Amino acid sequence: MIDVKEVLKDAEERMEMAAMFLEEQLSHIRAGRANLAILDGIKVDSYGMKVPLNQVANLSTPDARTIAIKPWDKKAIRDIEKAIMDSDVGITPDNNGEVIRLAIPQPTEERRKELMKQCNKIAEKAKVEVRNVRGDIKEKLKKGIKDGLSEDLEKDAENDLQKVHDKFIAKLDKLIEEKTKEIMTV
Repeated sequence: MIDVKEVLKDAEERMEMAAMFLEEQLSHIRAGRANLAILDGIKVDSYGMKVPLNQVANLSTPDARTIAIKPWDKKAIRDIEKAIMDSDVGITPDNNGEVIRLAIPQPTEERRKELMKQCNKIAEKAKVEVRNVRGDIKEKLKKGIKDGLSEDLEKDAENDLQKVHDKFIAKLDKLIEEKTKEIMTV
């Protein structure tokens, strides 16, 4: 016989992974504010190896529209600039010999709408995953009836599963709402 609590716990963990996926994906979308997460994927040539940018420089946001990159080794400035130019960040670095600055441009109305569409697509993927988890768990519960699970327990478990599903859909909606507000703020 299946353990209903274990099945519901598994469902909640899988739905939480979908929420974490959405949160992580949204953090990489540049919304006109300086966000260090946009530099996460950048690898710099350092001493013959490709290493993450944050391992060769100090990253900071001195104001809402600027990212400052201060290399620990000043000789690495050229390599860091090249890595930023080769990446898909889309910002031209400005360097004064000691610090590289990235000025985050204000997105146009059209660009903000594109970003919204992109966010909504990612959010829909996460919602579909949450719904798929609910479907998988419902199937497990239906099979559980054949294995001796009482129908009352199965109905209660389905209701609990629906509550967990609703909680995570609301969480995803809240995440996308916050990102929408961030993107649309001029």
